[in-house]
Amino acid sequence: MPVDTVITGGRVVTTTDVSIQSIAIDDGEIVAIGAEDSLPEANERINASGKIVMPGVVDPHVHIDEVPENRAGTYEAESAAAALGGVTTFIDFSFQGKDRANSEPGAPLIEGIRHKQSKGEDSYVDFSLHSVLRREDRETFDELEAAIDAGVTSFKMFRSTYDIGVGNGFIHEAFRHIADHDAVAALHTEDPAVCKAITDRMKREGKGNAVHYPDSRPDYAEAMAAEDAVRMAIETGVKYYGVHTSCQKAAAVIDQFQDDGSSIRAETCTHYTIFDRSRHDELGNFPLIAPPLRTADDVEAMFNYLDRGTLSVVSTDHSVYYKEFKKTDDWWDAPFGATGLQFSLPVFHEVAINRRDYSYPFLVRTMCTNPAQTFGMPQKGTLEPGTDADVVVFDPDQTKTISSANKKSNDPVTIYEDVEVNGTVMHTFVRGNQVVADGELVANPGTGEFVKREIPDWSI
Repeated sequence: MPVDTVITGGRVVTTTDVSIQSIAIDDGEIVAIGAEDSLPEANERINASGKIVMPGVVDPHVHIDEVPENRAGTYEAESAAAALGGVTTFIDFSFQGKDRANSEPGAPLIEGIRHKQSKGEDSYVDFSLHSVLRREDRETFDELEAAIDAGVTSFKMFRSTYDIGVGNGFIHEAFRHIADHDAVAALHTEDPAVCKAITDRMKREGKGNAVHYPDSRPDYAEAMAAEDAVRMAIETGVKYYGVHTSCQKAAAVIDQFQDDGSSIRAETCTHYTIFDRSRHDELGNFPLIAPPLRTADDVEAMFNYLDRGTLSVVSTDHSVYYKEFKKTDDWWDAPFGATGLQFSLPVFHEVAINRRDYSYPFLVRTMCTNPAQTFGMPQKGTLEPGTDADVVVFDPDQTKTISSANKKSNDPVTIYEDVEVNGTVMHTFVRGNQVVADGELVANPGTGEFVKREIPDWSI
């Protein structure tokens, strides 16, 4: 009896090697890998000769449709961008209550989870959720178990720089309770007092041009907050994941505490591996993100710490805003956030493999396998038989210049505008369903499903 699909003759990439093989897909799973003549007949055959065949990208850091009045991103639009970019699973954020802007007092974590799950019904790709702890009361800790039972096994907090931020005392207690459940804690690490003081001074001095923005959130403010977070994580025994590491100083702090490599992990983002702060000269407020773009030396540092394993994941921190909210006279009146789902894989392929001669297994580890393993998704980020058939066929030779004109995201301007890349996604499969064929979206909204995650094993 024929299987659904066989992808033939591609350069199949795992975490350790690259070899020319074929892959058989049936009933949503990978059922075999081997020589083409050893695989069963198929209803459809895709010739991947000369192409890279890899697991679908797992992006563990995505913000979609959080503040309806100024966020343009919807699950339909942003997941379409994800599929075109070879992202087959992403992890979004849910909040206590409905969303970031509309949380009722006392609203439980599970309410926010159900609310976000309903938004995801239009997703083209699979998705999961982190739960954001924003209510500083002990009742919040009683809600962790219900969230974990719902498949949400990681919890993020923001420092008090933000309207949803919490203080170190609450963070410390949250770490203790998250550790009791063996779940994962994450924290946005920038010292709020330092950032506020500098921002206030810059306002008095009239430094509203976006070129000045990175000075308002300096690298040492990120390093200070990272040290607070990692020290509390070590003392409480929680699994800690450092999000969007942007600079050498913060990465060095994380590295200092990674004694055994199991309880402290961290990511950087694609934009920190290609751009420095001069991007504001070209695009103004559109690259306004937090932490900000840094220096050319910090771009080098991201690769140094990826080499060391201090940083083990490359994510996007994808976030979408309407143009009118970004096009302000002063940077402090514009929101933080930029998109990356559609272009992260081609851009990181360009900077890591084409420009720096990293290997394809390195790319698969940092963009696929490590994020899946870190966040409890054993069916994702791998081409092992028996796992979900999330597969990407990538043409490493096709040259493109990235343009906002051919993006699917609702983001008005991509920060990767005019970046030339050698490499593009040709086919994307999500659990065996072909969502992208020959670089075009071919599925319907709703192909994606919510992924109920396990408690991850970080001893691996």
